[in-house]
Amino acid sequence: MNNGSLQRVIPIVLVLIIIIVAVAALISLGRSLFGGGSTTEPIVNTGKDSLVNTSIDRSVRMTVRGPIVADENYHSYTITATPTARALTTYTGYLDTQVDTKDLPNSAKAYEEFVYALDRAELMEGTPLEGEANDTRGICATGRVYEFEVLQASNSIKKLWTSTCKDAKGSLDANVQQLIKLFQAQIPDYDDLTHKVKL
Repeated sequence: MNNGSLQRVIPIVLVLIIIIVAVAALISLGRSLFGGGSTTEPIVNTGKDSLVNTSIDRSVRMTVRGPIVADENYHSYTITATPTARALTTYTGYLDTQVDTKDLPNSAKAYEEFVYALDRAELMEGTPLEGEANDTRGICATGRVYEFEVLQASNSIKKLWTSTCKDAKGSLDANVQQLIKLFQAQIPDYDDLTHKVKL
């Protein structure tokens, strides 16, 4: 190729490169302006959204299970709050024989403050485990297991759990002691009512 041919080819190659870059820039600009291309949907935490929903059919529940011992020595309890009621129920045995219950009224405003406090304490932070990893049977045999649920019409929307055993962290990522205190504070006679079950 002689020098004259090379001088004619170089400008053509430069013009083609400029055209390709300009077309790519226009396509990129068009996608950003008109929303084309792939967009990622925001991740929605359905548990969190349900937690702060104060509809009449919503509720939150904490279940505490004690160490795995003989049937007559096994204890557990639940604290449940709805926009209209609060309840603490204590149980003995693996078949949940009711020992005692305390039912209290609630107001929509009190429930709203409670669930927003739970939200700020990150009650729904964590990813539910699947299959065997989410099976709490036999977990933390010498300690306690804590389950936290958001419910709609008694159906669990999201349930997270943790335990006092280091090898059974569970699915909850929040500060469990802070959550326990918030639930216990909903029942004025909490200490007296749970004294019989020693939890």
